[in-house]
Amino acid sequence: TEYVMKNIQWITGNNFTVERGQQQIEELISTWKVHESWLHWTEFLQEEEQEYSKRYHYRVCWSIPTCRKPIPRSTASVYFVIEISKTKPATSPVEVFFTLESSRLIHRPEQCQFREKWLKDIIENKMIVMERF
Repeated sequence: TEYVMKNIQWITGNNFTVERGQQQIEELISTWKVHESWLHWTEFLQEEEQEYSKRYHYRVCWSIPTCRKPIPRSTASVYFVIEISKTKPATSPVEVFFTLESSRLIHRPEQCQFREKWLKDIIENKMIVMERF
């Protein structure tokens, strides 16, 4: 079947706040196809001043707690950056991209389909490392 890329209407630079950025990340995540057993929490990490933009960094931490193990042995993080250009008009939408923990590949929400398998792979790799030690 054909997949339709889902994205959200991103806020403009002049209306951006740290809290609104976090809400928009949650809104984006709600469009991702992940099983309901996955739980996540989002936190703001830092603001970064660049020459031509301002970047706001967030982390979304994912896990699958169970009745037997309510505190999961491992988590998977997705790191988001919301970038506000200093050269574009303030009414332009913010730019958004994300990376997965232990990966350098930069994903743009409007250009890629998030895959639950990415989270599973991160956790499985951590479990393998823990078992070796």
